[in-house]
Amino acid sequence: MSFKRKKISVIGSGFVGSTCAHWAASKELGDVVLLDINEGSAKGKALDLYESSPVEGFDSRVTGTKDYKDIKDSDVVIVTAGLPRKPGMSRDDLLATNAKIMKECCLGIREYAPNSVVIVVSNPLDAMAFVAKEVTGFPRERIIGMAGVLDSARFRTFISEELNVSVKDVQAFVLGGHGDTMVPMPRHCSVGGVPLTEMLPKDRIDALVDRARNGGAEIVKLLQTGSAYYAPSASAVQMAEAILKDQKRVLPCAALLQGEYGVNGLFVGVLCQLGGKGMEKVIEVKLNDEEKKMLDHSINAVKELVDALKKIN
Repeated sequence: MSFKRKKISVIGSGFVGSTCAHWAASKELGDVVLLDINEGSAKGKALDLYESSPVEGFDSRVTGTKDYKDIKDSDVVIVTAGLPRKPGMSRDDLLATNAKIMKECCLGIREYAPNSVVIVVSNPLDAMAFVAKEVTGFPRERIIGMAGVLDSARFRTFISEELNVSVKDVQAFVLGGHGDTMVPMPRHCSVGGVPLTEMLPKDRIDALVDRARNGGAEIVKLLQTGSAYYAPSASAVQMAEAILKDQKRVLPCAALLQGEYGVNGLFVGVLCQLGGKGMEKVIEVKLNDEEKKMLDHSINAVKELVDALKKIN
């Protein structure tokens, strides 16, 4: 009986990409390829990470490259390439530059890893996932955007801090586009199974929702020279793990909607079941009027971005 290790390729060896490689290797999800147009950066970071394997005790092989043929037969490809946000920039300001970079990455993926599941991390997320789908021509199951896991993680962190409870006991999710229009869902939030609405007054919940919405901007402002990378990379790797291990995890991801929530042809953050085939199912949540209004607002923001993208092209 032959056994073939899984293969994860990470495109972009900046802070997010190299940290994705770190999480994936340390979890032994498979062998990791780190690809960047700056070959020295990719090879240097990959070698450094690989040399930590005897200390940390993981058997994943980590290699760096600038050549797309080295991503051949990848099971999962995580795309982090693109410019990060700087203070005062919105995710949308990155649109034209990162669309061009995304297109180049996806041509390489289409040629050398045509059976992979692609996880898009580059911003503006929902629009970049749209570019990835257009360029690769992959079915919707195999192009997903990482946003909801990160936004939900931020929301859960702030709730656990507010209540002084373990993050493990906080369940929460966020819908909608990745950005200031995201839709945290406090009505579906629980702490140890107890609804959040029974544990905190509305004004405190609203403050936490607001902080979650601006979680990325808060970090950009503090760093001044870049944007978040620990939580975004951990979130992308959680999605990769769910796919590689066929876990059937229910996680919020940006998925191409085909009629769900009355939307067609846009990537929007929704609850998805992730397994061996990629995004195996969209799970629709019944929304109240206020939630529906917020989600519609978020969807319109995504549509505006995609319309702007079409004009660029």
